[in-house]
Amino acid sequence: MFLSPVILQTRRRPSLITAADSCDSHCSVLTGPRSYLSSTMTERFDCFYCRENLQGKKYAKKDEKPVCVRCFDKLCANTCAECRKPIGADAKELTHKNRHWHEGCFRCAKCYKPLANEPFAAKDDGKIMCGKCGDRDGSPRCQGCYKVITPGAKNVEYKHKVWHEECFICFECKQPIRSQSFLTKGDEMYCTGCHEKKFAKHCARCKEAITSGGITYQDQPWHSECFVCNTCKKPLAGARFTAHEDQFYCVNCYKADVAKKCSGCQNPITGFGRGTNVVNYEDKTWHEYCFNCKKCSLSMAHKRFVINGNDIYCPDCAKKL
Repeated sequence: MFLSPVILQTRRRPSLITAADSCDSHCSVLTGPRSYLSSTMTERFDCFYCRENLQGKKYAKKDEKPVCVRCFDKLCANTCAECRKPIGADAKELTHKNRHWHEGCFRCAKCYKPLANEPFAAKDDGKIMCGKCGDRDGSPRCQGCYKVITPGAKNVEYKHKVWHEECFICFECKQPIRSQSFLTKGDEMYCTGCHEKKFAKHCARCKEAITSGGITYQDQPWHSECFVCNTCKKPLAGARFTAHEDQFYCVNCYKADVAKKCSGCQNPITGFGRGTNVVNYEDKTWHEYCFNCKKCSLSMAHKRFVINGNDIYCPDCAKKL
């Protein structure tokens, strides 16, 4: 996780001064990290650690205690987070979140650009990066060109993957899809036009591509709006219908306009409802259940019969005519 870019504020330690600089016994000059002060003693004064007389010598203050330069560098100086060497009393020190660097060591972990007084980002693993490298290091990579997608760049996200807008292209025509609708085939993306040409089924009636929905009849695809009654144009999807000479009819239109009439009951022979078998003789047709002897009503289906005019008779009844 990156911190917001900030400007690291630094403070250079001024050169240590001597008694010739006309300071009185209480003067001090800001030097070293934060509270470290360095000056030259003009009166008797000893180092807190080694007890060396500091009169007329350079010294630094650590927690308000005087320390000679040698003891300061050895016992009090912070360790540089980069080179792991002490940051001496005369060195310029940079501090960020309780970590310390020599000025020359505070640089980008990737491109090594010096970052004193420059925007930078600090990662969770402690690495310091310039703004440019920090953006690249934490940004996703385009699935098309595999380059970094920088913050603010136009991109397309699909199934947890990201592309530059210009890299998200149709597999067939290679044109950017951008914000248009698209269809997939495996891991490949296609614009609508290319997908229709390459993969879509085409309606058996209008021959146009079926992009969604549709129905199948006798292994042929149809648009729902194309699969209609040939007479009244009523949609037949989900309804009872029959086919006649490559045309489709709803039950009512088939009965009224297409179906033959039974020579017995004079009703249409549709194949719907009671019974589906028919009997044909010469140019006449009967429902099987209507093909009966006119006199005794015995069914003549699959039996010998005698026809007299428009009537059917069994052989026994025919002898009595």
